[in-house]
Amino acid sequence: MAKMWAGRFSKEVDETVNAFNSSISFDGRMYRQDIQGSIAHAEMLGRCGIISVEDSKQIQAGLKEILCDIEEGKLELDMTAEDIHMFVEAELTKRYGDVGKRLHTSRSRNDQVALDIRLYLREEIVEIKKFVVELIKTLCDIASENLDTVMPGYTHLQRAQPITFAHHMMAYAQMLLRDLARLSDTSDRMNFNPLGSCALAGTTYPIDRQLTSQLLGFEGPVVNSLDGVSDRDFCVELACALSLLMTHLSRFSEEIIMWCSWEFKFIELDDAYATGSSIMPQKKNPDITELIRGKTGRVTGDLVTLLSMLKGLPLAYNKDMQEDKEAIFDAIDNVKLCLKTFIPMIRTMRLNKENMRQAAARGFINATDCADYLVKKGMPFRDAYKITGQLVALCISRSLTLETLPLDEYKQYTDIFDEDVYTAINLETCVNQRNSEGGPSPSAVKVQIEKTLEQLKKVEADD
Repeated sequence: MAKMWAGRFSKEVDETVNAFNSSISFDGRMYRQDIQGSIAHAEMLGRCGIISVEDSKQIQAGLKEILCDIEEGKLELDMTAEDIHMFVEAELTKRYGDVGKRLHTSRSRNDQVALDIRLYLREEIVEIKKFVVELIKTLCDIASENLDTVMPGYTHLQRAQPITFAHHMMAYAQMLLRDLARLSDTSDRMNFNPLGSCALAGTTYPIDRQLTSQLLGFEGPVVNSLDGVSDRDFCVELACALSLLMTHLSRFSEEIIMWCSWEFKFIELDDAYATGSSIMPQKKNPDITELIRGKTGRVTGDLVTLLSMLKGLPLAYNKDMQEDKEAIFDAIDNVKLCLKTFIPMIRTMRLNKENMRQAAARGFINATDCADYLVKKGMPFRDAYKITGQLVALCISRSLTLETLPLDEYKQYTDIFDEDVYTAINLETCVNQRNSEGGPSPSAVKVQIEKTLEQLKKVEADD
C-alpha cells in the first residue's frame, strides 16, 4: 500500500521498517471509532465550508459503506497498511478518488489517534462497569443468603473475631464500588475532544471544534492543542483503575484458593469452574483463581509500561506513544476475561457452613467478647483483657474452649463471672451484638446491602 506521506521520500521504506512501524495489527480494533470520528470530521468540514457539502455527504456515505463492509466481512483489514487510519483513508480514496482525499483536511494522525483511543476506551469502560455491577449484585445476593452464616474473621491470617460470610462478601462489594467510582472518574476526565489539535498547533482553517465535540458526545474540546495530541494521562488512569480492580479480584481469589483447600474446606467450587490433575485423580484445582492472581501481575505490568513510556517524552507526539495501545488493550482484555469467569464461579460455589462454624468455635475468637462481658460489669478493660488471656491459656493447656470451661474455673479469676457468661460468649450472640454501623450482625449487614444496591442504581442511572 502506497504511503500517504511518501511525497518527501525518494525511495521505498525497508520492509523490516514497515513491519516494525506498523500498528494495524493492534489498532485495527478501533476501526469503528476511526470511522465514527472521520464522519464527524467530514460533517464539520462541510458545515464550515472548508469542503463542499456535496463532498462532505459523499465522504460520510463512503465511510458508512466501509464500516458496513468491514462488519459484514466483505472488507478485510490490510495488514500491510501502516495503521487503521491510513487503511480507512486509502480505502475511501480508492472508492471515491479526489473526494476521499479531502477527508484529511485540517486534521493530523496525531489528533486522529488521540480521538480514536478516547472513543474506544470510553466504550470499554462502560462494558467493564457492567461486569463490575453484575459482580457486586452477585455478592449482595450471596450476602443476603448468608446473614447468619458464622465464620472466623482473620488478622495476620490468625482467627481473630467472629463475623459472617455475608459480612465478608460485603467487604469486597465496597472495594468494587470504589473501583466503579474510579472508572467513572477516568471516563469523565477523558471525555474531551482532541480533534482539531491537528499535528500539535491547531490549524488555519475555520474549523468548529464545538461541533465535532457535540457530534461525538464529548463535554467539549481539549483546551490546549499541544496537550490534545500528547496527553495519555487517561490511559494511565484507566490502567491504574484496572490494576486496582485486578488487585481486589486477586485478593478475593487468594481467599477462595485457601477456602477450597482441605485445611479450610469452607467452600467447594462447581465442577464447571475447577480442573483436575494429570496424575493425581483426587485433585480439584481452583485454576481460575490462580490465573486471575497471575494476570493481576500482567495488568500491573501494563500500567508500568505506560508510565515508563511517558516519563521521558517531550511535547508533543512521539512514536513511543504507539506503545500505549498494546498495553491498555491488554489490560482491558484481561480484566474483562477475568470478570467473565469470576462472576459465574462465585455464583455457583457451595458453602460448607458447618466447617466455617467449627473453625470459628475452635479459635477463641470470642475472647474479646469475654473481656467485654467483664467490662460491662464494671471491670477496667485492661484488667478484663489480662484475665481473659489467662483463661485462654488455661483452656489451651486443658484442651478446652471458653464455652466448655466450667463456671467454677471462671470464678477462680473473678467472682464477676456468672452463668450468663456462656450466653455472652456464644458465637451467634457475639455476631448479633456487633450491630454497630458497618458491623457483621445480620441487621448491620442488611443495611450494607441496601446501601450498596442504592449506589448501584445511581451508577446504572448515570450510565
